[in-house]
Amino acid sequence: MAAVPTLAAPPAPRAGPRRMPRVPEIIRQHAEMAAFLWTVYDWHMLNPEANPEMDEVRLARLVERLEAHLDGLRVAGAEGLAIAEALFAEYPEAGELFVLRMLTPGAERTAIRDLDLGKVRAYLAARLRPDGHSSQNRPSP
Repeated sequence: MAAVPTLAAPPAPRAGPRRMPRVPEIIRQHAEMAAFLWTVYDWHMLNPEANPEMDEVRLARLVERLEAHLDGLRVAGAEGLAIAEALFAEYPEAGELFVLRMLTPGAERTAIRDLDLGKVRAYLAARLRPDGHSSQNRPSP
C-alpha cells in the first residue's frame, strides 16, 4: 500500500498579543479617502473632457467608493466626526470640508449624484480662502 501523505502541522502561534488594526487609523483612512475622492469627482464634473477614460462606469465606481467611505465615517459616529474634524484642522481644504458637511445631521440621506454641485461649491468657497484653505476652524452646517 502507498503511504498516505500527511498534512503539515499549522504554524505555531506567535508569542505575545496579536496585533489588530487600530480602529482610529481605519476611520482616518475613511476620512482621507472620502476627501480625496470628492476632489477627484468634483474636478471631473468641472472638466469632463480632461479625462476621457472616466466614463460612466468608472464615475459610478468612484461615487460608490466615496459614499462607502462616508458611510464608514457615519458608522463610526462621534469618533468618525472627531477624526474628520481633526483631519480638517490639519488639512483645511475643500475635500476635508466637504466630508465634514456630509457628516452633518440630515446629510446621510443625500446621495452624491443628487447634490447640487453649484450649491456645494458655493458652500465650500464661502468657508475657504481663495487659496482653498479654511478661513475658519469649524464649518457651520
